[in-house]
Amino acid sequence: MNLLLFRDSDRIGADRIRLTDHRLQHLREVIDASEGDSLRVGEINGRMGEAELLKLAPDEALLDVALVNEPPPKLPLTLVLALPRPKMLRRILRMVAELGVESLHLINSYRVEKSYWQTPVLDPAVIEDYFLEGLSQSRDTVLPSVALHKRFKPFVEDDLPGLLEGRAGLLAHPGHYPPCPRGGGNPRLLVIGPEGGFIPYEVEKLESAGCEIVSLGPRILRVENAVAALVSQLAV
Repeated sequence: MNLLLFRDSDRIGADRIRLTDHRLQHLREVIDASEGDSLRVGEINGRMGEAELLKLAPDEALLDVALVNEPPPKLPLTLVLALPRPKMLRRILRMVAELGVESLHLINSYRVEKSYWQTPVLDPAVIEDYFLEGLSQSRDTVLPSVALHKRFKPFVEDDLPGLLEGRAGLLAHPGHYPPCPRGGGNPRLLVIGPEGGFIPYEVEKLESAGCEIVSLGPRILRVENAVAALVSQLAV
């Protein structure tokens, strides 16, 4: 935990918070904190700063906080991702928050198994928990936005045009295509398919909507590795 995150509901005063949940356990058993210690803290979707640990008891921790710093800026990146299997989704959710992605859209695809949409990982509270793990790791406080789209064609025809307004659309797909561009700081929308890639119909629809097909080269990567590689390349 590189940043101790808290909510407004943790406040018991203007500059004081009280912790009684897993964060208390983390302070006691992982960090081995002591009263008087200074800790890095951040309010979810708010500012960051330092806190003094005033009290550390078996049932509660009390901290005085001073929030003086803004969180790091988000990448101007919208990630559109074909829903991966649940085990991989957990890792990707943490990664998305850790890398500073602005928004995430999980979409359906021919190669996405229907059972994936029933996973408890898609519960909003569970998604937020994984996002918070990523934010805590990277010292950020601002949660990415997330949206679920269970039907491919309505998403591409009705939602994608609006998402592409003011953004360059990139579709990462295996094959002999131009290499994915690097950085630049311009707003972009990145589409990544499922294991095995999008089927030709889906590629055609995405391309017709305004996405340029790009490649990472001849190697076929797992989805989570493709997300890390592509987002990092666009961030540099």
